[in-house]
Amino acid sequence: MTGVDGIGRVHCRRNRTGGWAVRRKGLLSLAVGLIGVAAAAAQAWPSKPIKVIVPVTAGSAMDIVARLLADEVGRQMGHTFVVENRTGAGGTIGAAAVATAEPDGHTILIHTTALTIHPSTFANLPYHPARDLSGIMPVVNTPLVLVVSANKYRSAAELVAAAKAKPEGINYATVGAGAAAHLTAERFRLSAGFKAQQIPFRGAPEAITEVMTDRVEFFFSPILPALPLLRDGKIRALAVSSAKRASALPEVPTTLELGYANSNFEFWIGTFMQARTPRSVIDRLYQEMRTAIGKKEALEKLAKLGGEPMHMTPAEFDRFVQQQIEASAELVKAAGIKPN
Repeated sequence: MTGVDGIGRVHCRRNRTGGWAVRRKGLLSLAVGLIGVAAAAAQAWPSKPIKVIVPVTAGSAMDIVARLLADEVGRQMGHTFVVENRTGAGGTIGAAAVATAEPDGHTILIHTTALTIHPSTFANLPYHPARDLSGIMPVVNTPLVLVVSANKYRSAAELVAAAKAKPEGINYATVGAGAAAHLTAERFRLSAGFKAQQIPFRGAPEAITEVMTDRVEFFFSPILPALPLLRDGKIRALAVSSAKRASALPEVPTTLELGYANSNFEFWIGTFMQARTPRSVIDRLYQEMRTAIGKKEALEKLAKLGGEPMHMTPAEFDRFVQQQIEASAELVKAAGIKPN
């Protein structure tokens, strides 16, 4: 005998022939029904404005990319995308908001390489990027630029020599422990073989100001906020962190070119959703974003950030993120960075 109670649970009792056919049929019907509900929900997407969570302040490279995507994809789809800056705790507050969001396809996270560093630098992270988030696609790879005061070091070699001449080492700016600027500086320091201590600031503009006034020795800055001061001659670029030169600073060598082995650190910006979001939604957004980033106007805007588009499918991006998490863990251990 079978039946369904008030909350949809299937009940059955073994019939006299000893078979379970009725029970199997009931469970199969329930499973088919649930699949139908999920399919209907996916077809109804999007049913409300889509939020794009940016875990840093407005005006940053990440924020600019988020607004570029929101505008372009919104026009393509004829739908509303709303950018929301949810800052704090080194970008983990915004990431946690998406990792714990309803998996209905209406909340997107835009984040950077820092997302793959956090599992190694935060002791009580309330989420794990590989478990709680699914990648949509990487958008752009933009190197960090090693900047110093315009009146001080003329080359990376001079900076390294000065650091080695001080037993206690020198200081450098970051935008928080475990941020990309922190790990980039540590990779360079380990390769060059000198001591240094980080001084964290709230954001890149403040860090650059401290370098410009010579209160901090150096900073691996995103290219965008550094460009105006570089053009005005108020700070000097000594190297970029990427494996190849930046299109926005073609005259600036890479740290690898300067002979510092294993010193490169890639800084990318990508998009994510809650891990249980229907794959059909993620695949649709991937196609929309890929089309948007391929447009001439978008490519020109990304070039101004000093970056180049990255092409990976959602599955490839998920594998890439896992590899980055493992690589960051090794670097954090080598640098002796303790989780906070």
